[in-house]
Amino acid sequence: MVGPRPEVPRYVAMYPENARKVILSVRPGITDLASIEFKDENEILASSADPERDYIEKILPQKIHFYQKYVSERSLWLDVELIFKTIRAIV
Repeated sequence: MVGPRPEVPRYVAMYPENARKVILSVRPGITDLASIEFKDENEILASSADPERDYIEKILPQKIHFYQKYVSERSLWLDVELIFKTIRAIV
């Protein structure tokens, strides 16, 4: 349930090689820290003059950081914390 959200293959191809190995070493989930932090991603990109470029240059690097952080720190308690943060973000 918790883990890096699946990304579009063309964006995964943009991951640095070491990041790709780390991120793809765990099962994907439906929520993670990047999902919580970027819950308004559509709104951010809607106001952009070049959404594709802004996603690649601004958002994707931050998501990669969050994904790697999750993999390096993952634990049952972190998963529980992220589930509660997700519920709070939705409500």
